[in-house]
Amino acid sequence: MRTAEILEELPRLSREERDVIRLKLADLDGDGWDDADDPLNKADKALIETRLAAHEQDPASAIPWEQFAEQLKRRLGE
Repeated sequence: MRTAEILEELPRLSREERDVIRLKLADLDGDGWDDADDPLNKADKALIETRLAAHEQDPASAIPWEQFAEQLKRRLGE
């Protein structure tokens, strides 16, 4: 499949299918998010890595995005 065909097909996919693709691309890119022009400093990156590791140890501790967004709106008074 060519790139143009893939890009044309993406809008037809469900959210779950697109999430699978995002995860696969992240796997293929490996640690590519940690590049030279990255705006994150070492402390920010370490915090992200720590939180990802904590999530991997206890995935059930996460909450759905919708729940988080609602909590954030309440916290910000929106």
